[in-house]
Amino acid sequence: MSEAIMLDTSLDAVAFCEGARSLAVRGVRAGRAFAVHDWVADEVPVALEYNGISHAVMLATPLDLEDFALGFSLSEGILGAAHELYAVEEVVSELGITLRLQVASSAFARLKERRRSMAGRTGCGLCGTESLAQVARDLPVLTDQTPLEREAISRAMSQFFSFQTLQQATGAVHAAAWCSAQGEVMWLREDVGRHNALDKLIGALAAQDVDAASGFIAVTSRASFEMVQKTAMAGVPLLAAVSAPTSYAVATAQRARMTLVGFARQQDLVVYCDSGRLTLEPSLDNAHAH
Repeated sequence: MSEAIMLDTSLDAVAFCEGARSLAVRGVRAGRAFAVHDWVADEVPVALEYNGISHAVMLATPLDLEDFALGFSLSEGILGAAHELYAVEEVVSELGITLRLQVASSAFARLKERRRSMAGRTGCGLCGTESLAQVARDLPVLTDQTPLEREAISRAMSQFFSFQTLQQATGAVHAAAWCSAQGEVMWLREDVGRHNALDKLIGALAAQDVDAASGFIAVTSRASFEMVQKTAMAGVPLLAAVSAPTSYAVATAQRARMTLVGFARQQDLVVYCDSGRLTLEPSLDNAHAH
């Protein structure tokens, strides 16, 4: 809850926040009782249908849903490329939102081969997976060896919060950002689910035909194996997370030859898996500046 909203009993402090709703709340801070309106992040069931067949139901923030539909389909291997998605229709009901995707016949055949039921993956990424063979699928091997200086990651992390408008208002959402090799935050998406935020970002990059391999992805969450897997499916060679990775995430990054960075905060970071892309020593320009 932001200090501005805490001290203002009206909604004037934040007049409108897309992806959130205003609720009356009471509480105590610094020993003083208060009664204000506060912004709470929206979370709704979002169903994905492919050519009329229900496939998954996610709990998500109802923003950038076309990006989400495309990114989820790509990162889950349902679509081989963005052009295989012909259309997305968003249908709102009392129960939630249904995204009706029209996809190419080749993508639909691919989907039917590896159908799995996934419900509400805000926390765990494997709900409904039917066998161990479905967990670790084939990943592209990331061969781009363009060196990246650690200052680029620090620069991106220093910009991150200023772009997280929904997080600033609610304190309840994750973000995923695509950053240039110089560390400029170019694209960012937010969602109550870390997987969803990353899928939205991947969809946005694909829709805009961004050369995703030329930069890196930064996320506000821990780096689970599925976050690594989705990043690899997007062809991005480096993932930087604010929190820690898991051992399975590290093993998955090694398999894809991805550079995996954890605890990326200000000037600090920890490299868990590297393929020669990340330079830890300060650049000559920065060294001379000091």
